[in-house]
Amino acid sequence: MRLKLLTLALALAAMSLPSHGTDLLDAYHDARANDPVLSQADATRLATGEGVDQARALLLPQIDGSMSLSQTNGGNLIGHSRSRRINGTLSQTVLDFSKYANLKAAHSASDAQDELYQAAAQELYVRVATAYFGVLTSQDELTYAKANEDAFRQQYEQSDQRFKVGLSAITDVYQAKAYYEAAKSQTIAAQNALNDAREALTQITGKPTGDLKKLRDDLPMEPPAPADQDSWVKQALQTNPNLLAQKNNVEAAEHSITAARAGHLPTISAGVTYGKGASWSETDANSRFRDPSSTTIGLTLNVPIFSGGATQSRVRQSIYQRDSATDAMESERRLVVRNTLNYYRSVIAGIAQVESAKASVDSGQKALEATRAGFEVGTQTMTNVLLAIQILTSSESSYSQARHQFILNKLLLKETAGTADLKDIETINALLQ
Repeated sequence: MRLKLLTLALALAAMSLPSHGTDLLDAYHDARANDPVLSQADATRLATGEGVDQARALLLPQIDGSMSLSQTNGGNLIGHSRSRRINGTLSQTVLDFSKYANLKAAHSASDAQDELYQAAAQELYVRVATAYFGVLTSQDELTYAKANEDAFRQQYEQSDQRFKVGLSAITDVYQAKAYYEAAKSQTIAAQNALNDAREALTQITGKPTGDLKKLRDDLPMEPPAPADQDSWVKQALQTNPNLLAQKNNVEAAEHSITAARAGHLPTISAGVTYGKGASWSETDANSRFRDPSSTTIGLTLNVPIFSGGATQSRVRQSIYQRDSATDAMESERRLVVRNTLNYYRSVIAGIAQVESAKASVDSGQKALEATRAGFEVGTQTMTNVLLAIQILTSSESSYSQARHQFILNKLLLKETAGTADLKDIETINALLQ
């Protein structure tokens, strides 16, 4: 018996033939250079880091200079007089607990943003891989849709011919045509989905998406290492960058409370002031007077007494913000635990899913061949043939999705644990051909 067109098309689609197209590592390097999301995270990190320098600057010497020139009009007889004054001031904070606390808060805020940047960098691995395999999955879906459409077309044409020679009823023709038309619609939808998947990858890489290398057939079906979900949860709670960022936010909020409470405390500053001036009259050119230069050195003690309740309000506000940051941290902690367990279990389940989907494809191919043979001799109906085609196509689709999702779940597990790096992309890339 000759190999049916559907079986041949699906077999070709399932094969991972050697390709000279773009691989995952190429896509990642393009994304690393062009992705605006990561660039935005980097710019935000740098901007937040400047807050440390600004907070530190308030604890360093401050130097100001001024110069004034004034004229006094005294009428026609007196004329007018002029004066000039030059001043320079050097001030230095000696004791101000709020400024020290604000510096610590700025450090914590900067550390939080550093962690968020690391989270964005790890998320880029996942976003690129997800978009990459999204294209591969959509390509397979289109291949299966076309094969499905062609198989239904052949079945429709065969039914029509059998009806014309009196070997089948018109009902078989109508039924086959209905399946064929529905398959054509699915092909159009699959093509649109592939176009969008390509654009999704282009959105990240900034370059048009060409031919992509596919997963090879012999994927290593290995469980996570270590094969203990509690170990993964413990690791995630220690190194997940989003969770670490929330912890730093709580620390920053604690320092802000200290800074607000310091508004009740006295401050001490040291200062040096230097001044020099001169004055002269228009009516008497010789009446020029110069003030001798003066230098003043001293300490200033400022004791806050009452500010209308603003200081206490700032304390309460800071406490509320600390409480909000604490709740956000707890929410993130629970999410990290949930995601870690979910991706760990998904990897474990994915092994069985891939094996089951592959077995389903093998059985579906044999079932379709047997059903078609039965239809030829009258032991199977047209409905059975059409259903067999659908089952095989569905099995092929499930197998493709299971393989791609298994790879993604392993990467997602590493990201949730905060340990995803370029080596993971290189490992996945080695599975392509």
